Amino acid sequence: MATCHHLLRFSFSPSPKTLTPKPFLPPIHQFTVPPLKSTARISPSRSPTLCKSSNQTVPATDRLISAVSYFLPFFNGLQYGRYLFVQYPQLGLLFDPIFPLLSLYRSVPYASFVAFFALYLGVVRNPSFSRFVRFNSMQAVVLDVLLALPLLLQRVFNPGRGLGLRLMVLGYNSMFVFIGACFLYGLVSCVLGRTPYLPFVASAADRQL
Repeated sequence: MATCHHLLRFSFSPSPKTLTPKPFLPPIHQFTVPPLKSTARISPSRSPTLCKSSNQTVPATDRLISAVSYFLPFFNGLQYGRYLFVQYPQLGLLFDPIFPLLSLYRSVPYASFVAFFALYLGVVRNPSFSRFVRFNSMQAVVLDVLLALPLLLQRVFNPGRGLGLRLMVLGYNSMFVFIGACFLYGLVSCVLGRTPYLPFVASAADRQL
């Protein structure tokens, strides 16, 4: 009986190894975190690119050429002010300072055609000029082309007298005011170094560059 008691006690006595098992720990070098590598490459020799300011100073030569280009449509558009000059004689006094230039311009044979192609081929299509000069010159060219539309309409419909004549006078006066406003706006803007955007003209000029 004593033998059975000792056997039972021996069979149910827990082993020290069973009660306190030793955990398995991997070597400490396996927990070493590798250093993070940056994906951005820093080049010390290159400096960050700076955005260029849009308010850069326009050279004086570019301003002069751009301003002079608007004289082409203005000189050719003075003919549309004939009725205003008759109705308001004082208006002609404003153009006295430019009469010598106008006389010199009209003294050259085919001055209008020569100035047109010289401005278009020599400036607009010349990549050596800046975009400021080419854009303003192209606006002057497009504006000069628009001057031919009222003359074509006059020849086609031949207004004659009455209502047709009144509409023609109204069209001439409106065209002259439009040309004068575009000339002053373009001239002052170019002198100040700013880019003028003429209505009905700027989008067409921009597509040609």
